[in-house]
Amino acid sequence: MSTKKPKSISSHDQDVIHKPSKDFSAKARIPSMAAYRKLYKASIEKPEKFWAKEASELLWQKKWSKVLNWKAPNATWFDGGKLNVCENCVDRHAAGPRKNKAAIIWEGEPGDKRIITYGQLHKEVCRFANVLQKNGVKAKDRVLIYMPMVPEAVIAMLACARIGAVHTVVFGGFASEAIVDRLEDSGAHVVITADGGWRRGKVVPLKPVVDEALVKYQKVSHVIVLNRCGNEVAMTTDRDTWWHDEMVNVSAKHEAKAFDAEHPLFVLYTSGSTGKPKGILHTSGGYLTGVHTTCKYIFDMRDEDIYWCTADVGWITGHSYIVYGPLAMGATQVMYEGAPNFPDFGRFWKMIEEYGVTIFYTAPTAIRAFIKAGDSFPKAQDLSSLRLLGSVGEPINPEAWSWYHQKIGGGKCPIVDTWWQTETGAILISPLPGATPCKAGTATLPFFGIDAAILDDAGNECKAGQDGRLVIRKPWPSMARSIYGDKERYKKTYWSDYPGIYTAGDGARRHKDGNFWIIGRLDDVLNVSGHRLGTAEIESALVSHAAVAEAAVIGRPHEMKGQAVAAFVTLKGSFQESPELRKELIGHVGKVIGAIAKPDDLHFAIGLPKTRSGKIMRRLLKELVCHGTVTGNVTTLEDFTVIEALQKTIQQSVAHHQ
Repeated sequence: MSTKKPKSISSHDQDVIHKPSKDFSAKARIPSMAAYRKLYKASIEKPEKFWAKEASELLWQKKWSKVLNWKAPNATWFDGGKLNVCENCVDRHAAGPRKNKAAIIWEGEPGDKRIITYGQLHKEVCRFANVLQKNGVKAKDRVLIYMPMVPEAVIAMLACARIGAVHTVVFGGFASEAIVDRLEDSGAHVVITADGGWRRGKVVPLKPVVDEALVKYQKVSHVIVLNRCGNEVAMTTDRDTWWHDEMVNVSAKHEAKAFDAEHPLFVLYTSGSTGKPKGILHTSGGYLTGVHTTCKYIFDMRDEDIYWCTADVGWITGHSYIVYGPLAMGATQVMYEGAPNFPDFGRFWKMIEEYGVTIFYTAPTAIRAFIKAGDSFPKAQDLSSLRLLGSVGEPINPEAWSWYHQKIGGGKCPIVDTWWQTETGAILISPLPGATPCKAGTATLPFFGIDAAILDDAGNECKAGQDGRLVIRKPWPSMARSIYGDKERYKKTYWSDYPGIYTAGDGARRHKDGNFWIIGRLDDVLNVSGHRLGTAEIESALVSHAAVAEAAVIGRPHEMKGQAVAAFVTLKGSFQESPELRKELIGHVGKVIGAIAKPDDLHFAIGLPKTRSGKIMRRLLKELVCHGTVTGNVTTLEDFTVIEALQKTIQQSVAHHQ
């Protein structure tokens, strides 16, 4: 596939151009750069015409009267149109030739397996829709889902969509405080969970975490519990019921009623820089159009494909590219419950061989872990079924891209390195596998209808090679509609930097070949193993400990995770620094937020660098952690001795670990 095969995996690989093979291009929906440019130009000049054509491939119970109403930052897409998202993902396949086609090939971590056809999925979703309605759930009610990676999580989401309820899925690795925050903000009164899920050979309890949360938030009227692991759980009378008991006495028939295109579909919480998670609201018609269209063109998804996205349904990737996009396409997909390294790092590769996976979509964090584990694991399996690879969650470094391309794709599979966000709903920048010449580490070019640019602080478009802010200048169907219950915060967070323009919060540069290179977050949100974590949220967790007076959190580069969490804490007078307290504070963050947020480094400090107005200068902390010294502007620093003391602290910490 490559015009030049690298002799070794190195940073020089980012200069090598990888063109799609003639065979891949000949079969692709977009077979050349000329075809891409022609359709891209048309989609930018007449976006409403382009998106109307794409939306018409979905099943609408009533067609729209107007494609777009737009007054920044407020958009309504397919105004007047009515559809049912679940009907598009399940019913229309179950009623046709795909009835007996596998929708989900599921494997649990212990090795148990299930195949669910579209016909079977339809019955299960209808049953659970009836369960929800029997328990008083109505259209626009919020339902919180906290489950492992099992088919029932997908069934629960689709059942909510079917009856017009708004689901908010919480990642199964989060602790009870995260559930409380999301319940309080969303006002959900029904929770769907499981006794537990399998992870690295152990049961991760979920129901007990829900119970802990419901001690603090007592407005939940019903909890439905899936019996996944058989671990012992407490069931509260008149509130808690078992999934299997609920499903026995309901019909497998349920009418999918139409909802407005702008009917809310889900609220998904993402970390914010204020410490309060942001509930990103997505609606129905535009979102489904976005994920369906990107699956069709970016993954070049075919009826015969076996597709596998390794994300969790608790994140936007799971929503868009496990549940709604692939199922709207009528795809067959693999779903896996557990860890990629259980019982060893060969698990993914064995599954690819066993199920004949053709499209594989995973995160750079996972790829880097596979590299560290060694080539022997993928080498032991037959990966020849693969025809397309994807990367998601954070920018992929050139070394990881090249390893992925050579060792997993055999040098023949195009890689779609995708850039998008919870807020964008669907992929916005990505190669098209049959058309785009790729370089390791670049997300390449904007998708159809996406007017992406890089601006400087004054709002001028940056020159080639100049760093700036990544923005989107035109609305797109899958864009978030608001922050749930806080339109002002939505406007201020995403639409206040430049009039009428969406600011992604990522820094980027564009090379003279037109390719976009994403260079990381501009705000105080960290991207740890593809998960977005607010620094303020972690700081709040640290300060909630009795010993901590003040805390500051920054990200530092990490070979495996992309970014690692580095924390600085000042202690209250009655507490003394100790290895035991450091361990306790790290564990405390895990209890409050979840293990993913635990600091990798925790430094005790006599003080934190602040401006004269009292604002912590995290930029200086970042310089100290990354470079060991401060070279930037310190004229606004209140106390210069703080930096000197911190420098010694970090040097001692490095020396200790060496």
